[in-house]
Amino acid sequence: MRAGPLLAWVAALLAPLPVLAQTPPIVISAKIDDAAVTVYRAPSRGGGPIDPNWPQGFAFITETRTVTLPAGTAVLRFEGVAEGLLPETAVVSGLPGGVIEKNRDARLLSPAGLVDAYLKRSVSLRRTNLATGKVVEQEAVIQAGPNGGVIVQTAAGVEALACSGLPERMLYPRVPKDLSAKPTLSVLVESKAARTVKVQLLYLAEGFDWAANYVADRGADRKTLGMTGWITVANGGVTSFPGAQLNVIAGRLNKMYSPPLPRSTPGPLILKCWPMDITSTHPLWELPPIIEFEQRYDEDAAAEVVVTARRRGGFSRAMAAPVAAPAPPPPPPPPPAEDLGDLKFYRIPFRVDVSAKGQKQVALLAKDKVAVEQLYAGTLYINGSPQPLTMRLRVQNRESDGLGLALPAGTAAVFESIGGQRLLVGEAPIGDKAKDERVDYDIGRSPAVQFRAEIKDRDAKGEFQTWEVRLTNARPFDAEIEMLIPFAIDPEPVDWERRGTSWVWRVRVPANDSLIQTFRQKLKNG
Repeated sequence: MRAGPLLAWVAALLAPLPVLAQTPPIVISAKIDDAAVTVYRAPSRGGGPIDPNWPQGFAFITETRTVTLPAGTAVLRFEGVAEGLLPETAVVSGLPGGVIEKNRDARLLSPAGLVDAYLKRSVSLRRTNLATGKVVEQEAVIQAGPNGGVIVQTAAGVEALACSGLPERMLYPRVPKDLSAKPTLSVLVESKAARTVKVQLLYLAEGFDWAANYVADRGADRKTLGMTGWITVANGGVTSFPGAQLNVIAGRLNKMYSPPLPRSTPGPLILKCWPMDITSTHPLWELPPIIEFEQRYDEDAAAEVVVTARRRGGFSRAMAAPVAAPAPPPPPPPPPAEDLGDLKFYRIPFRVDVSAKGQKQVALLAKDKVAVEQLYAGTLYINGSPQPLTMRLRVQNRESDGLGLALPAGTAAVFESIGGQRLLVGEAPIGDKAKDERVDYDIGRSPAVQFRAEIKDRDAKGEFQTWEVRLTNARPFDAEIEMLIPFAIDPEPVDWERRGTSWVWRVRVPANDSLIQTFRQKLKNG
């Protein structure tokens, strides 16, 4: 062999091998040091109830965490973020080298999630013979699931899980890497040196909502109300925020459409079977199993995850819950609302647990003597027979009248005491009301106070027509009536309120009496 080729061959052997790309180390942040949750109402909900399955509002969440970063590039996993996190809104501050990449890990560890992850893969099926107690374990392949049941294939054939009549469970060799025990946001970060830093994670998350509810008790004098208000905050996700600073935003803001998020789980794992006899024997017999989920980890991070399905009849009844202790007095209401542009910002003055899949109520206001006026209201239109007017309670949102607060939209329940018994009179929705604004509670139609309106004549030129309005009051006390007249009156009234394009006619009808009034309407073509 020549010296040249030999030296080249030796040099090639001694040359350093190419360095393979290494997977960045993973740093897990599982603990939230502090959290602030600011909840916005569902923009399109109006005065309806909060969606209990998945609230349609959203929240702005600020999390403070302490993380230890290695030198170089690493994957930082923020575990336990809100389930509805919008990854495009996430901002992380406090990292020395900033953020290179963000990923939202949507798939959660659950019985249904495990079945979904192990489709067309082998698991172990363990069954116990009830008569002998013998445990039999066999290999099976999940062919379908988890929605609508689970189909497995064994050496004996194809069958549905939990339909053998025996206690059985599926055992998984390990937890798939793409399943997270909690909703997780992963970011790729870089640090020049190893260090421990305090970071803030800010993001918008869907699946939150809030509503205001009011309770009004009429005083014995029928001229005052005792008012209390509550804020109900709903968290539809699987993440809790204990001891959080809770805030709510009242008003409507413009929020752009966001495409639907992938839900964290493929739904609950529900296993159902046909009855063991013929269908005519037990036509109403269903076998919804109770799903038990266990998880065991060893040092090698290999886990045996167990899903158990048993008939409901195999479990004893739960013991009766102990009698709950008396509820503590309500906390103090929050301070007055702050301005946030044209919105109102309510800051809860104490720490609150925003629990997963739950609702929380906190006090909004408590006022003892709020001046109230009872009216009967309606809008004038032609009717052939007397029509009932709406009973309305009117409050002026002024400090001089015992209120004077910005009131977020919600529902008010009005109660009255009769013979020492507190009874519901009615419920009324209200919109967002500013300080010094009128607040009307329309709580029902009154058949005792009615109106009838008809046109008596029209002039030959078609310029005017005359209305006759008859008001009747069958109550044992005077009735203050407020009618909206939605047309031009000739001559124009003096000292009448104008509300939009309508005139407001206020008149008092004595008890057990009636009143007749005529109006001359100026027609548009006149």
